Amino acid sequence: MKNRIRIILADDHSVLRVGLKMLLESESHFSVVGEAADGEELLTLLEKTAVDVVVVDLSMPKMGGLECIKEIRSRGMDVKILVLTMFGDETYIREVMQAGANGYVEKQAVDAELFAALKAVAAGQFYLSSKNSQALLNSLFTAAPRPSGQDPYEVLSVREREVLKLLVRGYSLSEIGAKLFLSVKTVDTYKTRLMEKLGLSKKSELVEYSLKHGLLSTKDI
Repeated sequence: MKNRIRIILADDHSVLRVGLKMLLESESHFSVVGEAADGEELLTLLEKTAVDVVVVDLSMPKMGGLECIKEIRSRGMDVKILVLTMFGDETYIREVMQAGANGYVEKQAVDAELFAALKAVAAGQFYLSSKNSQALLNSLFTAAPRPSGQDPYEVLSVREREVLKLLVRGYSLSEIGAKLFLSVKTVDTYKTRLMEKLGLSKKSELVEYSLKHGLLSTKDI
């Protein structure tokens, strides 16, 4: 079939990339023309590969998805960007869309939704699922106002944010590691680093901080 949508997959989990490639190429509309394990590899690929849509994860080594999106836009690259991530929090959605992404899909989405998202962004449209759209609207109109000064999402890396959100929801280090495909030691390192960045020393302070800045609601604890 002519005019297939040319796609580059950017995710640090090779097994996921293999599965995604098989899924997409089972459809006549798509062609996977490249793969990258981090943001730096993706930028290099984009310099030499004709592509319509980049499917990018937020959590990647060297250069994460959010930083990569900003870099793609700062370089003026004419490519559509679809974020595929495990988190559906409105804070992530808002930030990546503001950075220049064209769509946002959760990894647990059904195949049909991913296909629809790819077709939409390739056609120049923006894509959010009805669930993500509602979450974004809720954050705009009901989120607790954040105090002036430094925004916590400007302080923490994407991976540190993921660990933070799971920590304050009561997940253990081993459970977080299983969810994020990280060792317990690595999760503990992220925990220590984010606590230092936020100037906190106890988990209770972390929960209080998250509530104060609208990163957590009372129904989550």
